[in-house]
Amino acid sequence: MTGNKSGGHNSISKAVLGFLFLICFPQCQSSPNRHNSKLLLNTSREILKYSDIAQQIIDLAVYGKAQNRSYEKLAMFTDTIGNRVSGSENLDLAIKYMYNALTKDGLENVNLEPVKIPHWVRGKESAVMLLPRNHTLAILGLGSSVGTPVEGIEAEVLVVESFDELKKRASEAKGKIVVYNQPFVSYGETVAYRASGASEAAKVGAVASLIRSVTPFSINSPHTGWQWYQPGVAQIPTACITVEDAQMMARIARRGQRIVVRLTMGAQMHPDVDSFNTVAEITGSTHPEQVVLISGHLDSWDVGQGAMDDGGGAIISWEALSLIRDLGLRPKRTLRAVMWSAEEPGGVGAAQYFERHKTNISNFDLVMESDLGTFRPVGLQFTGSDKARAIMQEVMKLLAPINVTSLEREGEGTDINMWMQAGVPGASLHTADQRYFWFHHSDGDTMSVQDPEEMNLCSAVWAVVAYVVADLEEMLPR
Repeated sequence: MTGNKSGGHNSISKAVLGFLFLICFPQCQSSPNRHNSKLLLNTSREILKYSDIAQQIIDLAVYGKAQNRSYEKLAMFTDTIGNRVSGSENLDLAIKYMYNALTKDGLENVNLEPVKIPHWVRGKESAVMLLPRNHTLAILGLGSSVGTPVEGIEAEVLVVESFDELKKRASEAKGKIVVYNQPFVSYGETVAYRASGASEAAKVGAVASLIRSVTPFSINSPHTGWQWYQPGVAQIPTACITVEDAQMMARIARRGQRIVVRLTMGAQMHPDVDSFNTVAEITGSTHPEQVVLISGHLDSWDVGQGAMDDGGGAIISWEALSLIRDLGLRPKRTLRAVMWSAEEPGGVGAAQYFERHKTNISNFDLVMESDLGTFRPVGLQFTGSDKARAIMQEVMKLLAPINVTSLEREGEGTDINMWMQAGVPGASLHTADQRYFWFHHSDGDTMSVQDPEEMNLCSAVWAVVAYVVADLEEMLPR
């Protein structure tokens, strides 16, 4: 069960299989439903037969002719196109590039599915602290932010460390620029300040907000991201500043010194524009209407190269199909790679894809997304029924040769959440992502963050899981 290059699994006795089943599915042995237990035992035996194929995929991706290919694909793409913010000409170029590349690669049913996406333009921006000394602040305006008047906004600063503190000091906020110096706890918790900081500041009369970048590590690097104005609340300009500058202003404020900042932002929100989700497939041999979907998003922010977020996820989804095609494999179900448009503004392209395809939701076997970096993989995060989880645990054992066997709770991904909420099993790639938020949404998101050997492993994981699930006799139980 740890991967056998010689294919010796065929000689394993029924007694050994029975023993393995007792280990793998103890919950089934205690169940009164013997029919379910028998089905799981049969599925365990079925998956074990894929050991050779899994090893072939691993060998090709990690040691063979495809070694470093995903890295080279990503480098060529990001070096040629650069960053790809929603609604931009660069995103249009990226989609055209990828359509041509997928077609040239010989994949099937390469097509562009139309969507409407947000179009926000940063414009020129600057911030200067005028008092108590002159200091230029490094800033990145937040997506969907309004701009300042042409002459900018010059105002005194109120520094707070939480929404609670802002409410307690609401009487001090009118006419000021609120600076949030919130500590980084986790991305999921701390990102609330980026998402809602402007509206919360506007509610107490602030004229702008500056938010400490949502990152655990900084070298004076601001990090951008999308923010949402709350309905019925005044829209004020908002940007992220560096951890260092937020902490500095907090220290100055604690000393009782007056801080004045001049903020200038040329940001504009334009009407939605036409775009596309980019799709390629390997058509299923027996049930072509049934789909295992693998994905990453093609758009990025307008800083760095968008290599980590999420060029890597899009590329390994392409590479997984390439590996399976190179080995002459064709699963029973269709393998579909989707490169989403406009994930960064909130999964806009994916939401439209869901609306278009949800009438066939019963034919979607598994949805997968990679959007937390293509660093060294450690396993998958999975959302699904207990029966589906038991099957996926067996599938993950096929990756023992590269030590990627963990199946964790709660698959995640902005682009697949709606499928999982509707009951479709979903999985996300879990990597050794401790440094992910160091570079996230910043100028640091470049090819220098990527490692070819780690991308080889990610591609192998993506291809093995997608192929095996797509080729099983039965779809994953819901």
